[in-house]
Amino acid sequence: MSNTDNRALKEAAAQQQAEVPYHIQDLHCFTETNGVITTTMFDVPGYRVVRVLGAVYGLTVRSRNWAASLGMVIKSIAGGELKWFTNMLYNARNDAISRIVAETQSRGGNAVICLRFDAGELGGGFAQVCAYGTAAIVEKIDDTVETHPQLVRK
Repeated sequence: MSNTDNRALKEAAAQQQAEVPYHIQDLHCFTETNGVITTTMFDVPGYRVVRVLGAVYGLTVRSRNWAASLGMVIKSIAGGELKWFTNMLYNARNDAISRIVAETQSRGGNAVICLRFDAGELGGGFAQVCAYGTAAIVEKIDDTVETHPQLVRK
């Protein structure tokens, strides 16, 4: 892949990032799913799985910079939360979800069921987050169940 292709992909990804409303900017767990339902359950209540599109994965690896690592060592002596590292893991989690959603959409799906996460450390200072689940197409079958918010078209 050429540098021009890489640059174009990065620009497209930047344009697809969600605009987080001001009143929830402090919520690290907000992840735009572009209309794709994401659930850790084996099903979506009130919906049926029409078609299974296979396993999907979203991976990311992050590294700490040396200044943050030094600050974390000092903070760990005193005790307490290592907020920079916590923020890095939240960002890694959100990137992994964004990638799993993009893969689901590229297959024509509107849901990821059985969503799971795995995280670990690779060597000295690298954090890995993997999101995985089953991409599927779901449709509503029970009119008494409220339409899932991700599927509401505005």
